[in-house]
Amino acid sequence: MRILLPLMVIICFSVSAANAQTTDKEKALAKKNEAIELMDDGKLAESITLLEEARKLDPAEPEIVYEMALARYQQKNFDEAMKLLKDLVKRKQASGRVYAMMGNALDEMGKPEKAIDTYDEGIKKFPEEGNLYLERGVMELRRNDHNAALGFFEKGIQAAPMYPSNYYRAAKIFLDSDQEVWGMIYGEIFMNIERGSKRTEEISKLLYYTYKGEIKFESDTSASVSFAKQNNTILLDANQRKKAQASSLANALAEQLMASMGNSFANGAYEMTLVKSIIGEKMINLASLNRIRTKFLDIYTKERRDTSYPVVLFDFQRSVKEAGYLEAYNYWILGQGDEKVFGEWRSEHEQQWDSFMKWFKENRIKVTEANAFVRAQIILQDVVKKAAK
Repeated sequence: MRILLPLMVIICFSVSAANAQTTDKEKALAKKNEAIELMDDGKLAESITLLEEARKLDPAEPEIVYEMALARYQQKNFDEAMKLLKDLVKRKQASGRVYAMMGNALDEMGKPEKAIDTYDEGIKKFPEEGNLYLERGVMELRRNDHNAALGFFEKGIQAAPMYPSNYYRAAKIFLDSDQEVWGMIYGEIFMNIERGSKRTEEISKLLYYTYKGEIKFESDTSASVSFAKQNNTILLDANQRKKAQASSLANALAEQLMASMGNSFANGAYEMTLVKSIIGEKMINLASLNRIRTKFLDIYTKERRDTSYPVVLFDFQRSVKEAGYLEAYNYWILGQGDEKVFGEWRSEHEQQWDSFMKWFKENRIKVTEANAFVRAQIILQDVVKKAAK
């Protein structure tokens, strides 16, 4: 017994110590979660107090230190935030988010070049962190170098294809350029990834007004589409009978397709398919855009799916159509451009809308590194195809 008793005491002490350690971690986690809620409510001082208590209970947990740095950052106490973040780097507990906040803090401290160096270092260490590409691109926007900014946003799309903000930034740049085609696709992918936000509403309006501004019906016999540098205008002979107009239009389309300059996807696969899709329309509104987008998907699927460029957005649209919800989806995508008409449509199609929303919540677009839509890759494919010919 004199041998067993000390052993039992040791075992009991070890179990007790382990239980105490587990309890401390659980208490630290609870305090951290409560602190985050306080931070979200703007109660930064109270949040920091709780985080300090949590850190005493679990000093090795990097998330607690990160949240402390975030609270200090929000207080604009950038020096203290940097101390905490540097401590994580020193302890090799840094993540991509740590480098992003460090860069932001340095920028706020009036050290933009050091901020850029920090983002670059973060990208090297965490090449799949979409936020780092975003921040790096924003720095280029501040230099008014939109091409360099796009380079980072599009690298971010490739590296982190389900991170929405790089799509958002790229879409806004392109929708304010003479290459709207890329913004139309990036913007709609963004809306599918980040649903229900103010930014989603903003992009919905931009997509609608871009359609409205770049598709023009100049007369009963003339319409133009301009989503890339080349403006595709179709002229019909006013003296021809309506039945003959379709043939004339097809010939005109073929000639323009052969003459397309620049990227084949922008001027050919996308824009010329869109030109075919507006045949029969006289104006641009939500109802006509629903018809145009439906025709576009059908034509693109039939004529180009196997021979042109895979587009994850169009693949997703096909799944929406197969489920029977393409009309509701089209109204959702563009509805913020004409809220009154959108609201009226929803009221008249309440059952259809509710059914679509239920399906939509359960079926999200899935963008991976393998199927991500990135402009640079599309252009590279185009160059390779032309070189092969």
